[in-house]
Amino acid sequence: MAESTFIAVVSDTNPSNNGRSYNMTISGSNMSQFLGKKIGDMVEGLFVGEGDQTLAGYKLQITGGSDKTGTPMRSDLDGGSRQSILVTASTGFKGHTIEQKTKGGEKKRFRYKPDGMRKRRYFRGNTVTQDTRQINLKVVEAATKSLEDILGGTSEGAEESSE
Repeated sequence: MAESTFIAVVSDTNPSNNGRSYNMTISGSNMSQFLGKKIGDMVEGLFVGEGDQTLAGYKLQITGGSDKTGTPMRSDLDGGSRQSILVTASTGFKGHTIEQKTKGGEKKRFRYKPDGMRKRRYFRGNTVTQDTRQINLKVVEAATKSLEDILGGTSEGAEESSE
């Protein structure tokens, strides 16, 4: 029994908004517009959001996402299945080990990055499927109304104005 919604994280590429991102939901028949799309594909903003908070007039690009277990999507893996691959430092793997050592009575953390370190990690393919729960989108073409006006701002903005 799969959930019937996606969470869309829309990144505003307008430099005046300092790269702010907004969470929106995609549900119902709008979900079918995303199924089968790949990372890098363009979608209409009309299908993102609900009610009067849709992004009509916007063009968005899919930049990534994750599945119901938090496994990230990778653009270089075909399909929508979960696959185990051997990776060096990249998406989903930082490429270092952290060790804690006691030195002079204090615990300190050290990061070691050995040359050629590789690990086997799970990743999702580049295609949006029913198992996808989050889709990352970025604005390619904006409409006349800004994202902040459509979504009504955030509590973060309200706190700044009250100080």
